[in-house]
Amino acid sequence: MPGEVIDRPNPQPLPSSIPEDVLSLTVKLEKSKLGDALYDGLQQFRRAANYIAAAMIFLCDNVLVERDLKFDDIKPRLLGHWGTCPGLTLVYSHLNVLVTKHDLDLIYVVGPGHGAPAILASVWLEGSLGRFYPKYSRDKQGLHNLITKFSTPSGLPSHINAETPGAIHEGGELGYALSVAFGAVMDKPDLVVACVVGDGEAESGPTATAWHGYKYIDPAESGAVIPILHVNGFKISERTVSGCMDDKEMVALYTGYGYQVRFVEDLKDIDADMHHSLEWALGEIRRIQKAARSGKPIMKPRWPVLILRTPKGWGAPYKVHGEFMEGSFRSHQVPLMAAKKDEEELKQLQKWLESYNPKELFTKEGGINETIHSIIPKDDKRKLGQNPITFDCLKPLAVPDWHKFSVEKGGQASCMQTIGELLDQALVDNPRTLRIFSPDELVSNKLDAVFRHTGRNFQWDEFSNARGGRVIEMLSEHTMQGFLQGYTLTGGTGLFPSYESFLNIVHTMMVQYSKFNKVARESSWRKDLSSINYIETSTWTRQEHNGFSHQNPSFIGSVLNLKPESARVYLPPDANTFLSTLAHCLRSRNYVNLMVGSKQPQPVFLSAEEADSHCRAGASVWKFASTDGGLDPDVVLVGIGAELTFEVIEAAAMLRKLTPSLRVRVVNVTDLMVLGLEGTHPHALAHEDFDGLFTADKPIHFNYHGYAIELKGLLFGRPNLHRVSIESYNEEGTTTTPFNMMIVNRVSRYHVAGAAIKGGSIRNEKVRLDMHELLSGIRHEMAKTEEYILAKGKDPEGTYDTPNFETGEKTHRDVGYAD
Repeated sequence: MPGEVIDRPNPQPLPSSIPEDVLSLTVKLEKSKLGDALYDGLQQFRRAANYIAAAMIFLCDNVLVERDLKFDDIKPRLLGHWGTCPGLTLVYSHLNVLVTKHDLDLIYVVGPGHGAPAILASVWLEGSLGRFYPKYSRDKQGLHNLITKFSTPSGLPSHINAETPGAIHEGGELGYALSVAFGAVMDKPDLVVACVVGDGEAESGPTATAWHGYKYIDPAESGAVIPILHVNGFKISERTVSGCMDDKEMVALYTGYGYQVRFVEDLKDIDADMHHSLEWALGEIRRIQKAARSGKPIMKPRWPVLILRTPKGWGAPYKVHGEFMEGSFRSHQVPLMAAKKDEEELKQLQKWLESYNPKELFTKEGGINETIHSIIPKDDKRKLGQNPITFDCLKPLAVPDWHKFSVEKGGQASCMQTIGELLDQALVDNPRTLRIFSPDELVSNKLDAVFRHTGRNFQWDEFSNARGGRVIEMLSEHTMQGFLQGYTLTGGTGLFPSYESFLNIVHTMMVQYSKFNKVARESSWRKDLSSINYIETSTWTRQEHNGFSHQNPSFIGSVLNLKPESARVYLPPDANTFLSTLAHCLRSRNYVNLMVGSKQPQPVFLSAEEADSHCRAGASVWKFASTDGGLDPDVVLVGIGAELTFEVIEAAAMLRKLTPSLRVRVVNVTDLMVLGLEGTHPHALAHEDFDGLFTADKPIHFNYHGYAIELKGLLFGRPNLHRVSIESYNEEGTTTTPFNMMIVNRVSRYHVAGAAIKGGSIRNEKVRLDMHELLSGIRHEMAKTEEYILAKGKDPEGTYDTPNFETGEKTHRDVGYAD
């Protein structure tokens, strides 16, 4: 189906009915002409970058068009996106000037990630590409390699990624550039991030919330972002929302967000317009920062935003086969798709490339002329592709000794309340390198101990403005994830606690980050980063009060699907194991750490020393709950997850009374990755170790917090899997009681005990003899419990009391409150 039919290139938006006086909010500047040397430098840098970008899409030979083009000079597959490139090179050239003039610590975050040709061309011109990849040296051979290998298996990819010098943002999925930019400037008072947001990207929900980012930036302690909304008017085959908004609509929208709006759109002298606009933006940033740093912060400052309007595919052929190309959606990707076989398009391509006059821009040796050199920063660390903050910036944490916060074995404690104490001290000990990003759930998740020495960093709120809070809470998981990514990729360490069911909102963002990190780890020049750390609590097991919508553990599977070098999933069973796990994750590098745990009071099964040993092993036999310490079992019962493990413990205690002859081994798994087939993950148990824990041939029953399919995938390839049974969350739930959630998902103590009897009966003749009677009794007890819950609206008294295997008594445990 053809794209939108337009009757003219670069169509302007229709006028709105908003009153004209709203335009008084627009920033007006005096624009003097630029000096000849500066003007020539900007023009020639941009012409060279645009030439290289266009050539990268098309040419496999004759890269400087030193003779007429032939079909053989054209790549067999034309890949790349031209439409956004001219705007990106325009911004890049002017950022060079801004950096040089002000000795500015600045990086460039590019939302239109498919504009890689523009950025790769620019980092080649400044020599950054050649520094990290000698085959792309700034000479004729290096230029040949860059152009001919782009978007081929042996070259750089079509989208900005970790291979791109200066990049801190995976450019595939749109919507996250602005939040990443805001995260990057946190705790870096001298850093400026210029962030281009494409007008297609601006239609995404994550971008809409990210415009609020400045409300969480304290100018006394952090740097600043220069947002540049690039409006070229078109997506792949349709006009953009921003492209159809007139000045009044744009000013009203972005003024409401908290910005001063400056339009950059004078196509007759775009360099003067852009130059003066950036100078103004930097001046406004310095004014706001100076006030904050002198102790007189401006409440609700109006930060600068630039709205850049240039034609889509600026510089491409005006028309191709009678259809508008420049200034239309047709230039979004490859403007001359048939150049490999169509003589007319081949001639248009040659004319287009020659319009940049490459002979003036490049020397005979393939280097760049002195005019282009003149606007490139002389200090390598100031070049946009070589700023160390983008590739060598880790600030390791001083992680407190978690043992100081451990709780007594045999008692009860909320995992979240306990680790809150550790996090409180960690924030005190790392006042500029650790932050918590949470979607308005920190108190609900019982992590509010962190507020003992810090607060929220919400600058628009009079009760938290200018107080240096280390916690950022906003009801946008996307924005919190973007902040976390930007903060981590520029050297910090972040923690993202969330309700379990809603963490999956950032699934694809997490995957995009992981792709970036995977490629970064494979490079020779990107250094280690802190891991990104998720705490998943308010889990389905205790969301009985909020109902089915709040019951969803699927983020576990999202992390499991990552490359094994980065995926880490932990389900600590009690407070001490959670402390040990959190301390480990905060010290770790380059991983995606997911920690799943309960916020309600749980039994403390292990001492600090036992917890340390258990976490190092990833799984262990819990001898205190096993028959004869777990020796020679008839069946192995495995708990994974705090509440699911408690049900295993209850089942083991029940079985001692029901059928004393049944020999049970209880195992807890806290590091989910140990279950994987040997060699599939760095933590996966060797076959001998697996058999040591689970036996080589006895029935195994897993009571698992997540989805059964996840365990099946991990265990696949292990021998004798016919002996394995799994119960897990199976999409059953409503507003009910905590124990009824266990029953309807078949993970209650009754179900575990039943599975143990069935498994144990295979070897144990006594159990087999009584199996029918035992199972009937268990089903009867479960039915009575269900009847009680239905009649009373609560679980039976003592449901959560903790069994003592030595005395046979039980210790009372609070159920915890719904919130």
